[in-house]
Amino acid sequence: MEDCIGCRLANEKEKVFIIYENDHVSCFLDHVPHHPGHTLILPKRHKVEVTELNEEESLSVMKSSQLVAQAIQALYEPYGITVCQNGGIYNELTHYHMHVIPRNEEPERFGDLFYGEADVETYSESLEETQKKMKNYIRRLLE
Repeated sequence: MEDCIGCRLANEKEKVFIIYENDHVSCFLDHVPHHPGHTLILPKRHKVEVTELNEEESLSVMKSSQLVAQAIQALYEPYGITVCQNGGIYNELTHYHMHVIPRNEEPERFGDLFYGEADVETYSESLEETQKKMKNYIRRLLE
């Protein structure tokens, strides 16, 4: 859909920092990451809810989330990784997407991310640098 921001992002009609893609999904860095490596996974075809994904898209989303999580764990050694998606009125892109988010806050602050209270830190690493590191790591995983 031409007017869908998610479709434009997933199909690189907007500037994104792709770290992995296949025929079904695009994985790119969040433009305002909570921590370096924060990635979004979107199907390339317009889908709004998880229930609309076909089997190939579903498998691609999950396999991609594993690759991204492996790269994040190896490169950034976070306390943990949150993999989640928001549907219905909480889907701000109106296009299905999954977040893979490295987490470095204290356990009692875990819920802050979901309530809009999480700190968005500034990092010395640019999105371009994060993209290069993660893309190279994922490429090596797939060899």
